Amino acid sequence: MRLGTKGRYAVMAMTDLARHGRERAVCLAEIATRQEISLAYLEQLFASLRRRGLVSSVRGPGGGYRLAAEPSRISVAQVVLAVDEPLTATRCEKTERGCLGGGERCATHELWDALGGHIEHFLDGVSLEDVIERRVKPPGAHAPAEAA
Repeated sequence: MRLGTKGRYAVMAMTDLARHGRERAVCLAEIATRQEISLAYLEQLFASLRRRGLVSSVRGPGGGYRLAAEPSRISVAQVVLAVDEPLTATRCEKTERGCLGGGERCATHELWDALGGHIEHFLDGVSLEDVIERRVKPPGAHAPAEAA
């Protein structure tokens, strides 16, 4: 499974907003520059994020966007799903019909469906704050040993 550009860029932008927007609204041009994402693309993503209630817009001088909740209360899964990025790994993406010509499910459907569930569960357990604080570690990685 591969997470699409919308989901990846939305998470990058929201993480940037969480990091730089604690005290003030942040304009999309700043995020676009820091994250090297097209401003027009960010505008589309933030329209979806605002509709889903993850960000609020501030008008006027010093305007921009703010998170609608604390970074610890916004999960990466919420961000990805807000921009309509599926977290499925199957070809038929949870439809009743299968991916094969006759409408049957392929032999590996349950495998990929289970993987998608694990990915969604994992991303739902990771907050924007976890990303900012670098608390997300690959499997098997250990925290550095504390100095004695």
